[in-house]
Order: sequence, then C-alpha cells, then structure tokens
Amino acid sequence: MKVIFAGTPEFAATALDAIIEAGFTVPLVLTQPDRPAGRGMQLHASAVKQLALQHGIQVAQPHSLRLDGKYPDEAQATHNLLADTEHDIMVVAAYGLILPMSILTIPPLGCINIHGSLLPRWRGAAPIHRAIEAGDSETGITIMQMELGLDTGPMLLRQTLPILPDDCTGRLHDKLAALGGEMIVTALTQLSSIGLPATTQPELGVCYAAKISKDEAVIDFNQSAQTIERKIRAFNPFPVAHANIHGTSIKFWRAEVITMNPLAITQLSDGQVLAANSSEALLIACDGGRSVLRVLELQKPGGKRLATADFLQGFDIQVGQIIGN
Repeated sequence: MKVIFAGTPEFAATALDAIIEAGFTVPLVLTQPDRPAGRGMQLHASAVKQLALQHGIQVAQPHSLRLDGKYPDEAQATHNLLADTEHDIMVVAAYGLILPMSILTIPPLGCINIHGSLLPRWRGAAPIHRAIEAGDSETGITIMQMELGLDTGPMLLRQTLPILPDDCTGRLHDKLAALGGEMIVTALTQLSSIGLPATTQPELGVCYAAKISKDEAVIDFNQSAQTIERKIRAFNPFPVAHANIHGTSIKFWRAEVITMNPLAITQLSDGQVLAANSSEALLIACDGGRSVLRVLELQKPGGKRLATADFLQGFDIQVGQIIGN
C-alpha cells in the first residue's frame, strides 16, 4: 500500500516514522511551511519535514489547499501533485490545514485521520489539553475516515488510554503519539488486506476542544485548587499557567491540591499566601479559602524551572500577600 502523509508536529512525525518502519511506501509528504522560531526567529522545518527528508521522501508545503482561497495557484499545484502521485490512501495527523472535498476525493481509499481523543468527545484542535483540563479519567486515539465536518467522520479504530493524576499535556502527548503510531500501522495493515468496518460516531457525548489561547493561562485563584491544578497540567508545556507576583509574571509548572478539613475553612482572600518556606513549599488559598494549592515548581522570566523551595531562596514571597494582583 502506498501512503501519502499529511502532518506537521512531533505527534505526526511519530506516526510517519511508524508507517515507514512498518514497510509502507510513502511517496509524498505534506506539511506546513517552515516557521520562524527561537530567539533569532530563524526558519525551522517541521518535525514531519525533517523526518521525510531523512528518508528521501518528496515534501510539499502549501500555505493552503483551498482552490478559492488566498493561494489558489499553490493549492492547484498541490492538487495536481496529489493526483499525479501514485498512492492508495492519505493519512492525516495534526496537519493544521483544512482538507477541502477536492482533496478528500483524490486518494482511492480516501483520507484517514489520527485523532488524539475518544471521539466524539473532544473534536477539534486541542483534545489533549482539554481532556486534562476537564478532569477526564481517560482519553485515547481514534482512527477515523475523514469527511468535511470537523472530526465527524466514521470511526475505524478506537483505543483508550488512562489519564494519570500526574499527567501533563507534554507527557500525555508522547503516550498518545506512540499509541497513534501503533494504531495507524494496524489500520493500514487491515485496510490493505481484510478491510476495516466503519462505525458512525454517536451524537451523544459530542464536545469540542477549542484551540488554546495564551489568555487562558492566567491563573484565577477564585477557582478551586483542583481546577487550577488541572489547568497547570493542561498548559504544561504550553502556554504554561502563570500568575502575577510583585509585578512579575511567574510560571507555575507543577502543583498539587491540599485537602482541607471542612471545620478549618475560614474566609480567606483568593490568592492569599498561607505558607512560603522550604518545608511546606508555597501554599495559596483558592476559592475563598475552600481549597488550597501547594505549588511545587516555579519559574521567573529568564530563569530556570526550580523546585519551589529553591525558587523561594531567590524570590521573596511573604505569608499574607495576595498573588495575582
């Protein structure tokens, strides 16, 4: 089976590597154009492009695939390239561009997608972040047949993965990427031999994983400690939850929830510091004192990520002060 692959970040590169290692022929890869990154804002190739070039695979990097969009000539050239490239199927994983119907109908066996959630839950751009943020106990990978709707196509394979209490987006991403690589090889193997039955997604349980905004990363201590702790894990490694301390934006990398005795609950200000020392780390009142967040790892601008005890040696935080103002 000959597979055209479309994807951009590391999640997709893991799947492409699995497809290549399984012995499938990949005559062409589509990926996003090189983007500026780093302090020097130099152009950097995507993880998928780098892997494709290592294996001598032809790479196309259109800005758009829409024939009626901003780059119609580029889109038409890509359509022509796909039509002229001998292949059986297209695999898509975190590509970042919308595939119009004119693209979806080119591969003889259609286009299949590797999606990082248990569809129909968390359709959309940020399923891993949103699953952690929502407190889901499990997630997984869904291999689906693509159609015009946003992650609405029939499901070919679906496998669950537990979300552990200390899973952040970075860690869960890597586990799901590995699972996605295994599952796409299984899907392609079965499609090339006995075929795969497609199951229509149920209407019950549909929800959308909106793209992550940097504005969401500001910690609101009016929320419960549990909600904040999940946000810290969901936004690790990007965009990283943060709060204002002494006029400085401090990144919160790790934290845990302190269980409070209901009889000990008093009216405290949101963001009020209850302890700031090497033994108890940094304790912050949340939700009017109904819950407490213990912060385990912090980072100031230009500094390194530090355990809170080490951070406090070089950054003064006083008991009673309010964080977040």
